[in-house]
Amino acid sequence: EVQLVESGGGLVQPGGWLKLSCTVSGFPFTQANIQWHRQAPEKGLEFVASITTGSNVYFANPVKGRAISYRDSVKNTVYLQISNLKPEDSAMYYCTLAGTEFRGQGTQVTVSS
Repeated sequence: EVQLVESGGGLVQPGGWLKLSCTVSGFPFTQANIQWHRQAPEKGLEFVASITTGSNVYFANPVKGRAISYRDSVKNTVYLQISNLKPEDSAMYYCTLAGTEFRGQGTQVTVSS
């Protein structure tokens, strides 16, 4: 069974940072291209970032320059770190196995003072 499990969300003050994790199981990690999306209340799903099997990364404009992403093949985990967090970054963050319907349950990020 393919599973993606996100973690690392939480409440952080503006200007802070968070590192989100997405652990993949039931699917060869070396073949897993991962995408990150987020959804704020009453808003649609928004693409945030992607990382390929070759660790090529792409970031959407709202987080570009504030985000990094990398893979750990030992832990079968992809990380997304966003710095200088803003209130508009508040959302549920999901990781998805690209090209499939498999998505994690999400991790909540709230940026507030």
